[in-house]
Amino acid sequence: MAKKNVDRRAFLKGAALAAMAPAAQAAQAAPAAGHWDREADVVVVGSGASGLPASIIAKENGASVILVEANRDIGGHAAVCSGNIPLGGGTKAQKDAGIVDSPDILFKDLTDWSVVEPNGAADYRFNDRDIVRAFADNNVFAYDFLVAHGLVFTSPVPNFLGMGAAGLSAPRAMHAAVMAWPQIQTGKAVAPAVQKTTAGGIGIVRPLETAARKAGVQILLEHRMTGVIRENNNTGRVVGIVVETNGDRLNIRARKGVILCTGGHSGNVNFRRIFDPRLTEEYCGVAGEPYTFQDASGEIAAMAVGASLWGSANQTGEFGIAITRAGYIGCQYGYPSMSPTWQPTSEYFHLARATGLRVHDYQNAIHVNQVGLRFYNEMMTGFPGARAKYEQESWRNSADMKWNPNDYLPAAMGLNGGTGNGGGPIWAIFDAETMKRENWTVEPPYVDREAGFFFSGDTIAELTANISKNKYQKNPMPAQALADTVARYNSFVDAGKDADFDKPSPKYKIQTPPFYAAWATPVIHDSRAGLRVNARNQVQDLNGEVIPGLYCAGESAGGFSEHGIARCVVGGLIAGSSAAAEEV
Repeated sequence: MAKKNVDRRAFLKGAALAAMAPAAQAAQAAPAAGHWDREADVVVVGSGASGLPASIIAKENGASVILVEANRDIGGHAAVCSGNIPLGGGTKAQKDAGIVDSPDILFKDLTDWSVVEPNGAADYRFNDRDIVRAFADNNVFAYDFLVAHGLVFTSPVPNFLGMGAAGLSAPRAMHAAVMAWPQIQTGKAVAPAVQKTTAGGIGIVRPLETAARKAGVQILLEHRMTGVIRENNNTGRVVGIVVETNGDRLNIRARKGVILCTGGHSGNVNFRRIFDPRLTEEYCGVAGEPYTFQDASGEIAAMAVGASLWGSANQTGEFGIAITRAGYIGCQYGYPSMSPTWQPTSEYFHLARATGLRVHDYQNAIHVNQVGLRFYNEMMTGFPGARAKYEQESWRNSADMKWNPNDYLPAAMGLNGGTGNGGGPIWAIFDAETMKRENWTVEPPYVDREAGFFFSGDTIAELTANISKNKYQKNPMPAQALADTVARYNSFVDAGKDADFDKPSPKYKIQTPPFYAAWATPVIHDSRAGLRVNARNQVQDLNGEVIPGLYCAGESAGGFSEHGIARCVVGGLIAGSSAAAEEV
């Protein structure tokens, strides 16, 4: 396919100017290699929304490229995402639709001090301005790159759908069409009639994989990086990585650079607790899993050779969708943006084990914490939207924002009567009549009984005893506490008023056996902090000095809190172009 509208020289120059203005447990500083099993100019670790673009652009800029992927297939988190790509700055799609945007408008959006959410959190205040400048300057290039390398969008007109922390001055989101690619979650392609109108991450990664292979990128699947090799006792240049595959240990040399695109840290309990100590092991339904694991392997390997972290406030702040309410209950992986959800026809379904149940009306269930107590109005959902009439850098953006904090997540993640760190499991409690109203089937493959994410009982006491078998219950749930909670809630139905949490006109009692408890614990969505990088995506140490030969992009890179694919694609392109231009 012809690569139209892709000016690589201008792109690289722009990045340079902007620069002037479970596997993780094994990741470590690797000893100097005694020999090299493979070598290339550029070695990319991770084949998701950063790694694939980085590999392609590096190859097209004249470098030989090896792409290392721990999984048995490509795509990472991006392969199972919703396919939203918010790229602005004056893309062809925006211009064709008459939408006014520019790199300067985009930059000001993403560094606007005045934007806050209804809970008072600041969306953009803690971004690194050099990184955002490079991002804004290269959005148009990234859009042209994706189109030139085979992506098809569901509509030619950008909109605001899925634009998490991507600015409000103009619609920018485009949505990758799944086309005829089988989806990871189902193992099947969607019907031909809707292939061009259904969005999904598979429509991003498969075209880019095809382009990478066509360009001559060498892709090594089931090769897990265990360390970065840096010369001179970790004071010199990064020259390669160590990987494990099928029990063998290989040294892979990178003559120009190693690019870490390993997908963030959200699945590594100890690492994510650096940013938020509440995130203990019960928050086990991480977005992207079980297809891919955000294990912090890139961050840990880089830190072992001197790299620093960056932008931690963006991960710690309770804003955006870094942590979110479960969208599916009764299963471990309740990622709310998973559409479609996991299905038995997927080759990975044995890892997910259940499709989960979607709650259509939370009048049908209550939520209780690990000690059997309600803690919030179940009808509340996510944060309300931002101010409708947005003006860049206007004090009115915050002054006009109605204080309306949705404290569901802080309440769910509070101590909740238990002991130790973390909030403990959250359970949705309902009865047989709820099952009928919601039209649910409460047996596998819809719920996960075997692994302890769904329980039933003919009495509340029996249900409570079964809940206590869950491995994440730090404390056995007191039977009398849950019985009292249900009885009190039933009294609110009689009264027509929730005296505890103001749930609007409670409608249905929980009184008809059997009784059910479905896992409804919050989901960790993505990583918004990571390694310190500059505007060329070079990794830096604690003193701000560049670690020669080491790059990072995507969720493993810190300093920029925009959610989603756009920052991954742009960062990957900058890193790939920068690494290919190295002179060694």
